[in-house]
Amino acid sequence: MKFGYTIIYVPDVAASLAFFERAFGFSRRFLHESQTYGELDTGDTTLSFAAHELGAMNFSAGHVEASSSPKPLGMEVAFVTDDVAAAHAQAVLLGATELSAPTAKPWGQVVSYLRCPDGTLVELCTPMQG
Repeated sequence: MKFGYTIIYVPDVAASLAFFERAFGFSRRFLHESQTYGELDTGDTTLSFAAHELGAMNFSAGHVEASSSPKPLGMEVAFVTDDVAAAHAQAVLLGATELSAPTAKPWGQVVSYLRCPDGTLVELCTPMQG
């Protein structure tokens, strides 16, 4: 078994890709001509976005849309960076909502939490000290 990718269902795939490119510096790997599925180049594990309409096709009973949920969903994507404060400020400047400012944790990491315009919960953190 290998963890291949995470797919986040969003209202506008192209807008989510553009936000993650500008806010976090990722490169776009792929956007399907239908605009309903796209991927970012994030390393070994791919971060993907799919339109809610694809979610409706896949889940006959429906799904919770993070973009319209009053609170963040109980899952996050985490990005490791040496400068959490700068990455956090950039994301907020581009439209993310601050949930928790960069904070030094007792175990040595600096961590912050953001909610992206599409509802995605993002943790920014420094590398774990080995």
